[in-house]
Amino acid sequence: MKKTLFVLTLSLCFFISQAQEDVYFISTPSLNPDGTEVIFTYDGDLWKIAAAGGTTTRLTAMAGNETYPRVSPDGNWIAFSSTQYGNADVYVMPYNGGDIKRLTFNSSNDQVETWSWDSETVYFQSNRYNSRSAYTINRQGGTPSRLFEHFFNRPHNLAIHPEGAIYFNESSESSNQVARKRYQGPFNPDIKSYDLKRKEYKQHTTYLGKDMWASIDRQGKVYFASDEVNGEYNLYTLDGSGKLGLTQFGTSIKTPQVNANGGKVVFEKDYQLYIYDTNTQKSQKVNISIFQNSTLAQVKDFNTKGNISAFDVSPDEKKLAFISRGELFVSDIGGKFIKQLQGNPKERITEVKWLKDNQTLLYTQTVNGYTNVFTRNAATDSDIKELTKDDQSNRNLELNAERTKATYLSGINEVRLMDLESFESQTIANEELWGPNNPQPRFSPDGAYIAFTVKNDFEEDIYLYHIASKELTNYTQTGVTETSPFWGPDGKYLYFVSNRIKPSYPFGLQDGRVYRVALARKERDFKSDELEKVFQEENKEDKKEKTTAAIAIDFDQDILRSLERISPNFGTQSSPYVVKSGNKTHVIYRSNHDENQQALWITTLEPFEDNKTEKINGSARAGGIVSVGKNHYAISSGAINKINLTSKKLTPIETSLLSADH
Repeated sequence: MKKTLFVLTLSLCFFISQAQEDVYFISTPSLNPDGTEVIFTYDGDLWKIAAAGGTTTRLTAMAGNETYPRVSPDGNWIAFSSTQYGNADVYVMPYNGGDIKRLTFNSSNDQVETWSWDSETVYFQSNRYNSRSAYTINRQGGTPSRLFEHFFNRPHNLAIHPEGAIYFNESSESSNQVARKRYQGPFNPDIKSYDLKRKEYKQHTTYLGKDMWASIDRQGKVYFASDEVNGEYNLYTLDGSGKLGLTQFGTSIKTPQVNANGGKVVFEKDYQLYIYDTNTQKSQKVNISIFQNSTLAQVKDFNTKGNISAFDVSPDEKKLAFISRGELFVSDIGGKFIKQLQGNPKERITEVKWLKDNQTLLYTQTVNGYTNVFTRNAATDSDIKELTKDDQSNRNLELNAERTKATYLSGINEVRLMDLESFESQTIANEELWGPNNPQPRFSPDGAYIAFTVKNDFEEDIYLYHIASKELTNYTQTGVTETSPFWGPDGKYLYFVSNRIKPSYPFGLQDGRVYRVALARKERDFKSDELEKVFQEENKEDKKEKTTAAIAIDFDQDILRSLERISPNFGTQSSPYVVKSGNKTHVIYRSNHDENQQALWITTLEPFEDNKTEKINGSARAGGIVSVGKNHYAISSGAINKINLTSKKLTPIETSLLSADH
């Protein structure tokens, strides 16, 4: 009989209304014409609130996500996008409530931008016909019309001037790369306009960075965002002499919208709602109360089979810790006895590591949307401690071999080092990490260095941090991407992924290969030396297992002259993981070079032998490798598996088939 794990889930059988204040994750706001009310997106629906703040009114409860609400200049209608049927379509509804009408039916994604001044036409951007462009559709429905034909490249962020000119951006930096602040270069977005009747084109800004998100009131006053002053998006306007800065926030604003009659500009900042008053020239956060239903927990079955997302093996190799659907579990190494560790049902756990005492877990859990670092005693399910309290996500936990130190990434810039005795963290690097899906930082085998990946000029470089001297070095800096570093177990090589002949910008790394570079110059091995060893008399010292020598790195060498390709020269490889068995070095990585099917592959390196590359059977959905002692484990198809390096097979540990104790 198949048994299942139990978790606490939310039940809808008991309702008590309660107000949630200081609300976060509000997006795409807009104002009604006189600026007295704000329409915004929260929790996938549209809501309305007085501009002065207060209690919200929910406007939609559709199955999809409703975004980009825009109020018509006459104040009678709200146009918005919704994923009610999968992709985003354009919808319209009466401002004071009523029937919702769907206007577009294309399989592309249609994003509402603005209204015509007569409140009869909705402007939207769409990726239909394999190219993003601007379109219009009548409020009553009909066939959409393309706005510019082929005049401009991917026009978006539309705003209509009362005299007829259409303001827009046309750079990818203002559409799908808005999170990339401080970009300056030939792809920078400027505020541009084109008058279809007069056939007049104008460029209103010339800053080499980002000017975008234009919004225009009835008097023709133009507002927009720019990162010119301090590298953060702030509110600007156009006057007779050019740009005029209106705010100087230390964190960026998003999608500013002026009310049709002018006087107020609403925008998102720090995931909350703000309004700028053009008369007082001051910004004010809108205090919001949202009434939601409290819930009563009930016990419900669910099976973790195929749903394990992260795991770790204890140093004594007797226990597992794993995560399924955001919940934390521990078991014996065979998965026979399982216990769920109780947590906050409103938060989720994302990563887990065992500490050296074989009882304490180090893990990351969301707190108000951001992942922070915690510890708890797995044996007693107690003594929970929150080690970080950051309003930015902490992620990519990695422990050194002795499990005395941990490194992790924080936010978009910080690499941190944590002492696992005092649990105090220090920032060891402040670089462009971007995120959220970063390559894993890695400790060197002797624990002296940390390798991690940094973005420079849109390409990834591998940095090395020396813990004792606190010296940080950009180790690669070749002009193309090197990513996903992994130290060789013998401390002689650094392995990574790169495409040596093609930069990754702007489409990302393509056709990556696994390479290694010798960290210091050394003579190659000779067969004559090996023959001499055969005749040497064995002694006790020879029989002792050698410990890892201190890492020696020649920072002056030209790494391009020392590169050695490990993986096949076709397909795409990623995520190298290196283990050693005797005199054999096994490089494990993901690759699709076999009929374009993803799987784990092993390239075995052995002195005086040709490299041998073999597929690991049953690894089509494998990743997340963990090594303890001489054994190696990986997640495949949501289950924990043991890797057999000899047979090149995965053996599953069936944790999901057994019940947890409560």
